[in-house]
Amino acid sequence: MKLSARNILRGKVTKVIKGSTTSHVLIDVNGATITASITNEAVDELKLKEGMDAAAVIKSSDVMVAVG
Repeated sequence: MKLSARNILRGKVTKVIKGSTTSHVLIDVNGATITASITNEAVDELKLKEGMDAAAVIKSSDVMVAVG
């Protein structure tokens, strides 16, 4: 699969928290946790489970920086 996104962070799923329609998927990337909010349907289709390899793919046209 080819993607236009340049930010692909590979890691392991540490937790899948299902809500009524949306799940939070936590991925450990070298000690940092990335949280993705995706549909429960996507979790089921991808068969996401704790401990499996996964990648957080980030596509954004803007990155904001804040201080203070």
